[in-house]
Amino acid sequence: MPFRMSGYIPFGTPIVVGLLLPNQTLASTVFWQWLNQSHNACVNYANRNATKPSPASKFIQGYLGAVISAVSIAVGLNVLVQKANKFTPATRLLVQRFVPFPAVASANICNVVLMRYGELEEGIDVLDADGNLVGSSKIAARHALLETALTRVVLPMPILVLPPIVMSMLEKTALLQARPRLLLPVQSLVCLAAFGLALPLAISLFPQMSEIETSQLEPEIARATSSQTVVYNKGLHGSPRDVGGR
Repeated sequence: MPFRMSGYIPFGTPIVVGLLLPNQTLASTVFWQWLNQSHNACVNYANRNATKPSPASKFIQGYLGAVISAVSIAVGLNVLVQKANKFTPATRLLVQRFVPFPAVASANICNVVLMRYGELEEGIDVLDADGNLVGSSKIAARHALLETALTRVVLPMPILVLPPIVMSMLEKTALLQARPRLLLPVQSLVCLAAFGLALPLAISLFPQMSEIETSQLEPEIARATSSQTVVYNKGLHGSPRDVGGR
């Protein structure tokens, strides 16, 4: 359940809240980025196009690459912000709140590519209009990973950009200034609302079963069917059973 798309919001919201906490230390930045990319890695692996087996070693390599890239980018950006002497304390705090987005967005691309690199090497199945297997295409695999990577860049945009903007305005209200203990619950609700809005928008950018012209694929696949177009499962929707075609 934690790694199904239907469980992405309830299990992912606490991580988003942690990523956006103000005045983060180096240790807390590393912890939340590690936790976020660990969750993303498991979601990417569980919802991949599983028509071909993927060894555990590929998962480990992809996981390590995604976590290292996310932590490195986040820590590097935080260090740059802290050394920016021209920023006032208030401006520095606001900029730090936006650091998670570029770190998460770039790491999400690494995460998707690394976790599903086997598809680029072996290709994914493409089907004709009647659902018959035409062949295995590396070009279709590139299209599938590109579409998924774009989705994973769009997804964190409202989640990690809107809450800092909203919270910077809400923190100035008399209610929250008089009751600072409400800051965390209010931020959690704002993150939950942003997450609930962003997820359906992001995953609706591309259909799960994407279509591509056979003329764009490998010559042997184009010769194997009379269909002008074929379809492939790009992954990252539904349950692992649905995506894997099992």
